[in-house]
Amino acid sequence: MLNLIRERFADKSIVLLGFGREGQSSYLVLRKVFPEKQLVIADLSDSVRKNPLILDDANIEFITGHGYLGQIAGFDVIFRSPGIPVWQLILKEGEVAGNQSGQSSDCFIPGSKFTSQTELFLECYSKQVTGITGTKGKSTTSSLIHHIFKTAGKDVLLVGNIGSPVFHFIEMINPDTRIVFEMSSHQLEFIKISPHISVLLNLFQEHLDAYQSYEDYQLAKLNITKYQQPGDFLIYHWDDPLLQKQLSPFAETRRFYPFSIQAGLQPGGFIRDGFACFGDGTKTTPVWKIHQDRFLRGDHNLKNILAAVNVAMICGIEPESIGDGIATFKGLEHRLEYVGEFSNIHFYNDSIATIPEACMEAVKTVPNVDTLIAGGFDRGIDYTGLGDFLNKTNIRNFILVGPAGQEIRKHLSEAGHPGRQIFVISRFDDFKPIAFRETLAGHACVLSPAAASYDEFKNFEERGKRFRELIRM
Repeated sequence: MLNLIRERFADKSIVLLGFGREGQSSYLVLRKVFPEKQLVIADLSDSVRKNPLILDDANIEFITGHGYLGQIAGFDVIFRSPGIPVWQLILKEGEVAGNQSGQSSDCFIPGSKFTSQTELFLECYSKQVTGITGTKGKSTTSSLIHHIFKTAGKDVLLVGNIGSPVFHFIEMINPDTRIVFEMSSHQLEFIKISPHISVLLNLFQEHLDAYQSYEDYQLAKLNITKYQQPGDFLIYHWDDPLLQKQLSPFAETRRFYPFSIQAGLQPGGFIRDGFACFGDGTKTTPVWKIHQDRFLRGDHNLKNILAAVNVAMICGIEPESIGDGIATFKGLEHRLEYVGEFSNIHFYNDSIATIPEACMEAVKTVPNVDTLIAGGFDRGIDYTGLGDFLNKTNIRNFILVGPAGQEIRKHLSEAGHPGRQIFVISRFDDFKPIAFRETLAGHACVLSPAAASYDEFKNFEERGKRFRELIRM
């Protein structure tokens, strides 16, 4: 990796676009390779100038404040951090800068100037990488795959969106190291190389505030397989018609190993006679007996398990080790996390549920849901389907917060289960007295917001921690 950076960028002018966690990680690696090279940091926030990491670096310049994106076109290499909104500046193949609307012609940037940790990392290690993406389930599936490999005694790293930036791991990688890479749409955007094993779990409406359209979001996700080579593996959810449609053009140049909870697949992963099974195209292997008391509950997690089974079997892990890994994996924080029983009420923290589909899965999975807490930051998501679903449930109490809560309220009927009540609150913390007062003894209260947290919290983790804190006070 260090040699690649040295050879490719030695005579290039470099700007670091964004100086959050990944930008700082890129700076440390670039500075290790080029101790005296002039580097430029471009960031919306002027506070980056005071970052302790760079205070003593005399070879740093800054571009900050509103309009900073319009000042990066002149650099040879743009190291982009995930999530920086540059789609409106990139000059796509065949387009002419002067024909773009709303910008002067000198603002547009050839896509070839952009690079990222993800792209460089894949260029070096793609044959060792299992990449996992999807709107929901990617953290759980990535962590489960990593845990199965660990259980089997393999040299394995878990990298990417779930933890530290990938440059943090480059000195830990050996030729036999397996790399499990959780990949967000922002990390996949603009890459030109895909992992050897790619897992695409689902595509739902999310991050619509960061893309021109839902279609653009889907295209970013599809980069996980777009550049795969013949002989590479693609694992995806067979039961999803949208995935079937989007992936059909790749069928001839990939080894498809889909998974399904409805159909028996060869090759692929499926359910038969109470077992999670794997078919290699010639024979079927029962891998893990499905237990109702498994830590990963619900059909959505059964899909995640099947995806992990496919990866592990393709990589030659013994079924017994796979079963041990599944059985001992306890899941992640804020994902249908059981907080505990308080005042004879069972509380669940599903703060990760930032889209309607995740909320619906939570309600289907948790037994005896009597109170649902939902809402938050409104990103323009359509809540019609969620309202239709919730109106058919036996949930009696809905506690709705924020602009998204107001939108959900429009789709809820007060008819339905006897005694149904809808509470609209102005602050997240206000849910507590209502939940304890209204939830029936022996039943469940679930935080599953179907919305982002940005109206009151930095992220879903902070929201989930506050939920646990309030419940336990």
